[in-house]
Amino acid sequence: MAKDKTIYTCTECGGTSPKWLGKCPHCNAWNTLIESAAESGGPAKNRYSSQFQSLAKASEVTTLSDIEAADMERTPTGHEELDRVLGGGIVEGGVVLIGGDPGIGKSTLLLQALDSLQRAGLNTLYVTGEESGAQVALRSRRLGLDGSQVKVLAEIQLEKILATLEATQPAIAVIDSIQTVYSDQLTSAPGSVAQVRECAAHLTRAAKSTGVCIVLVGHVTKEGALAGPRVLEHMVDTVLYFEGDTHSSFRLVRAIKNRFGAVNEIGVFAMTEKGLKGVANPSAIFLSQHSEPVPGSCVLVTLEGTRPMLVEIQALVDNGGPSPRRLSVGLDRDRLAMLLAVLHRHAGVACMDQDVFVNAVGGVRISEPAADLAVMLAITSSLRGKPLPKGFLAFGEVGLAGEVRPAPRGQERLKEAAKLGFSVAVVPKANAPKKPIEGLTIHAVERVEEAMNVVRSLG
Repeated sequence: MAKDKTIYTCTECGGTSPKWLGKCPHCNAWNTLIESAAESGGPAKNRYSSQFQSLAKASEVTTLSDIEAADMERTPTGHEELDRVLGGGIVEGGVVLIGGDPGIGKSTLLLQALDSLQRAGLNTLYVTGEESGAQVALRSRRLGLDGSQVKVLAEIQLEKILATLEATQPAIAVIDSIQTVYSDQLTSAPGSVAQVRECAAHLTRAAKSTGVCIVLVGHVTKEGALAGPRVLEHMVDTVLYFEGDTHSSFRLVRAIKNRFGAVNEIGVFAMTEKGLKGVANPSAIFLSQHSEPVPGSCVLVTLEGTRPMLVEIQALVDNGGPSPRRLSVGLDRDRLAMLLAVLHRHAGVACMDQDVFVNAVGGVRISEPAADLAVMLAITSSLRGKPLPKGFLAFGEVGLAGEVRPAPRGQERLKEAAKLGFSVAVVPKANAPKKPIEGLTIHAVERVEEAMNVVRSLG
């Protein structure tokens, strides 16, 4: 069968060329021409607009108040942590993109989720382009999914996958992975920008028109970003990232985008011999088990999406040479340098000739500024060689003028800490609760020097 004619389109200016060129003849930009299928001739001038015209039903202009709004129905996957990240479960016609390093557990988690959904009575389909059906079956045996009725299709041609979706009409289909799928309309190899964009567009159209929930597995680059065009992330409804060290047994699944739920939600899993298991109390992972308090350790309540989590911040201050080092793992290094300057100017604690190392226990990355106060208290504790009191925690953003600013949803953070048995907290004054929290003594501070004085009085 003769292949459709292809053209090369410039991503910068939109100009076209009948063959690939290193430099765009229209705008002179380099390496911007990508292959796409040419329109075969018909009433539609723009193939991408015609591709999605079935999704946009003809309707009159209406006001927001007149439109009937109903929550999307969700189907739980049977894995509580995965449901949390998805916003409650899978949505009919939703498209989910999940990315992560090789071997981190993407296929394992999705196979477990499909098996749970199939056992709940849903029709499921697992399309594998990287493994044979026998390899998928072997993995399911290792995971203890005996007697699983999940349908498996080992195929990489887009047209055959779409035909199978139409014939079997599953409630949820997993495409593992989108980089292996190719369309006959294009001559480029699977995994190229043109193929990934074209295949994802067709699968998204199929999901919206038939109501099938489609999960796309995406490869990541060396930098950790999803491989392929950024348009892939804009096309789908939900983007999930698998995080974690392959040498550790714990995995984090983080929602970067979600049209049906909160973003920056995380699900915590432990990798076991029987696959990925949800961790009910993730704070236990990120807290070291010291029999007695040690210098340089301070517990912080951070917020991941809607979930408050306790993380231990560790600091080590040691004698440095003529050019002392500032190193942070899991925290922003530039922010560490700023906090050391504030500590010197407003609290009189000098670390100019000291090496300062800061670490967030458990491999978690903390990006929110509410960690500032805990970092400063951990540094001063290590410098003085005196541990903070047992059951102590702190959170709050610190400004360059030495003020301690409130953190969002402070009440929830304090309640989570009290639930886990913490007894003393140093928090911003604006986060002090109006009613006392049982078992928790709260010291509200407005400035860094106040926080330091409170800690010295407690020690």
